[in-house]
Amino acid sequence: MADVPAHSRPRRGQRPARAPPFAEGGPGVTTRVAGRTGHGGRITYAILILALLVSAFPFYWTIVAASRSNADLAQVPPTLLPGPNLIRNFEAVMEEADIGKALVNSLIVSGSITVGTVLCCTLAGFAFAKLRFRGRGALLALTVGTMMIPPQLGVIPLFMLIAELGWVNQLQSVILPGLVSAFGVFFMRQYLVQSLPDELIEAARVDGASSARIFWSVVVPIARPGMAVLGMLTFMAAWNDFFWPIIALSSQEPTVQVALRQLGGGYVHDQSVIMAGTLLGTLPVLLVFGLLGRQIVGGIMQGAVKG
Repeated sequence: MADVPAHSRPRRGQRPARAPPFAEGGPGVTTRVAGRTGHGGRITYAILILALLVSAFPFYWTIVAASRSNADLAQVPPTLLPGPNLIRNFEAVMEEADIGKALVNSLIVSGSITVGTVLCCTLAGFAFAKLRFRGRGALLALTVGTMMIPPQLGVIPLFMLIAELGWVNQLQSVILPGLVSAFGVFFMRQYLVQSLPDELIEAARVDGASSARIFWSVVVPIARPGMAVLGMLTFMAAWNDFFWPIIALSSQEPTVQVALRQLGGGYVHDQSVIMAGTLLGTLPVLLVFGLLGRQIVGGIMQGAVKG
């Protein structure tokens, strides 16, 4: 047994010092102590389950109402189980409104607006966040100030402009006014200020990259999570827009929201047919939300990993 140095021996009446937890296993051997992970109690899980049920119940009720008849929905208390009339109600939707053409038009309008808004707002956000030019602050203040103007005030001059161009009852009358949004510019500007280091831009400048090359090779990969969020919000807003499409389009070139207005006609509105059309108009939004939700989570996880 090796001799213990005198300065490390315990004094008379003094207990020997205990080894720290990470030093157990002998000299020169350290064991990793697992970090403590907090777990929510039963109340937390109960609140989360309740919030999930409250959030999912409207969509479930849409499925129930779309698969029932109008008489079933009038019962007291109403039934909470899906019925056998879903396909029949879908066929009624196809007969009363050209929902197939409306879905295609909504996909074209919403997709074009989403792509244009994400691209233009990311470009403008990059310029306001990292480029230095005269009048940048005034232009940004003017852009943000337009958010305080109610959109209803611009309907009449916008319709007069579209009428002069001959675009009434055409899809471009709905697409072009929504290609850029002040909210999108401000959102991407704030995102790039926080997530895009100036050192990356300076390094790209040193390597001889132009502003366009910096945007595509440096800005876009970093801004992908923010672009996904903006794209998701823009797509849902364009898909659910009713006010401007009902003015600029006719029943021959409808979007989904305009076509749903034609459902359930008559003295007594057929709520089951209306809910069936609503279900058809909701499914593409859920699909896009699921796809872009994965992009958001994937982009955040990639940004969190540092090599």
